[in-house]
Amino acid sequence: MVTFFYFTAITLFLLLCVLLCGVIMMQESKSSGLGSSFGGDTTDSLFGTSTADVLKKFTAYLAVAFMAACIFLSYWTEGMERAKTSTPQAVIEDVNNV
Repeated sequence: MVTFFYFTAITLFLLLCVLLCGVIMMQESKSSGLGSSFGGDTTDSLFGTSTADVLKKFTAYLAVAFMAACIFLSYWTEGMERAKTSTPQAVIEDVNNV
């Protein structure tokens, strides 16, 4: 059951990665970039004029979520590995009462 939640968390993490990459790619570049070399207007935005601030904030929130998920999954993976490789405690028998 734990592995189901672990792989679900990994899947959600990968979706977060794809979403973060997509939001970064939608943002307007600071320089003219590659779009101006093909005749594109650098003042055009994909979703209008006021979306630059919204995309910056959304990118920041996604970046914080990405970092938190990285740390969380790192500790979870380490804990699973530690539990798998731990040796069971040896049972000490009392041999004096023989």
